[in-house]
Amino acid sequence: MGYKVGVDKKQLSLLPSSLDDFVSEDHICRFIYSFTEQLDLVALGYKYAEYKATGCRPYDPRMMLNLYIYGYLHRVRSSRRLRDETQRNVEVMWLMEGLRPDDKTICNFRKDNTKALKETFRVFSRMCRELGLYGGKVVATDSVKIKANNSLGNNYNKTVVKNALERIDKRITEYLNALEEGDREEDGEAQPSSDEIKAALEKLKLRQVKYEELKDRLETEGEICTVDPDSRLMRSGGDGRKIDVRYNIQTVVDSKNHLIVDFDVSSCSNDCNNLKKMSDMAMEILDVKTITNMADAGYYDSEDIIDCEQNGITCLVAKRPLGGPKKAEGFNRGDFIYDSKKDVYICPDKNELLYMRKEKRVNKIEHRVYANYSACGKCKKKSACTTHHHREILRIPNQDILDAVDERTLKNKALYRKRQEIVEHCFGTIKAVWGYGQFLCRTKPKVTAETALAYMAYNLRRVFNITTDNKMKLALAMG
Repeated sequence: MGYKVGVDKKQLSLLPSSLDDFVSEDHICRFIYSFTEQLDLVALGYKYAEYKATGCRPYDPRMMLNLYIYGYLHRVRSSRRLRDETQRNVEVMWLMEGLRPDDKTICNFRKDNTKALKETFRVFSRMCRELGLYGGKVVATDSVKIKANNSLGNNYNKTVVKNALERIDKRITEYLNALEEGDREEDGEAQPSSDEIKAALEKLKLRQVKYEELKDRLETEGEICTVDPDSRLMRSGGDGRKIDVRYNIQTVVDSKNHLIVDFDVSSCSNDCNNLKKMSDMAMEILDVKTITNMADAGYYDSEDIIDCEQNGITCLVAKRPLGGPKKAEGFNRGDFIYDSKKDVYICPDKNELLYMRKEKRVNKIEHRVYANYSACGKCKKKSACTTHHHREILRIPNQDILDAVDERTLKNKALYRKRQEIVEHCFGTIKAVWGYGQFLCRTKPKVTAETALAYMAYNLRRVFNITTDNKMKLALAMG
């Protein structure tokens, strides 16, 4: 029966007369072009947005932005691979109008426009707000940890440096002893010569100087990454996950269409003290005065939550266990129930702990102290409760606000369950589907630019997909 037959390579054919004929009217390239055409590149601060009449003519930043957005949409981030796309991809040729910049020029565009790229992402976010694609009422905040362009071997802390210096000292001692004994053979095995030992000693001493310098720097810096100085050692998730050098990307996502509202690149693995910050960023983009923000237990910080609640931000945050993890035996802070009407704490043995005084304890904040000294002295379960003479419960100022947040989160379980599907949608797409598991750039400003491109590509693709029936109308509205 034979195989299917293709076209003869030497057969003449009549191709479309222009590049425009290769790109359909509802193609995403036209969507990208419509977006970049209406940007004010001068106001955004793009390099070469204004050019001189003399000298070599630069590439239009709009064309370079088209190239990068298309590349991140199609999992092409390397400047060399983007260069290749300009020479073989008809869609890219249409976007670039046939221009073919070299890889260095492409690379420099991302490097030289770090702030402008972040602001361009925010411009697209505001555009989505104007088009009604954000709900503007409920958002979810979470973080994703992405590997930095810095190997684990180039990360140093006090323990690593101490162990390295000890190993070097041991090796130096061994070589010095070998020099004293001279060249000889032992058990039929030839020993290194004096010249070889001296050369090895020189290398060890150079390494020793390097680690001594690192040791001095660690006294003030705490942790050093020699390739990407802004990255830090952190786990990608729970305690069982692999530890590596990463960045922590704080992200806030709107609940209506799972579109990213804004983000912030952090070198801290901890999510505490970020809820108010991310809520403020979301409220600015969405242009609202009040908002509901959902987050996991990593964001449960009393001062941060209280600050949110007092500034128009309704929080739904999973509560951290009070007093640490639940004990296998005995009682912890979470076992004491507060009765707001009586202003007392009820212990697991049903005794009431009364308000006694105010004291400045944790973080020098004035706490209300509750205790029942007489009941503790007679209690048979005292050994399971405390090792001190009596148990005292501390209540921070504005604890009533935290209690209200805890009660609200419990009452809105159905809404809170949606938190994960809202915010994890973009993380799953970018990391698992698109394969963006490691940054190509180094230092926080460049990583921020790279994140802006990835998140802008996600939002653009998402908007394009959810407006399937009206792509051209949307493109015209953007333009």
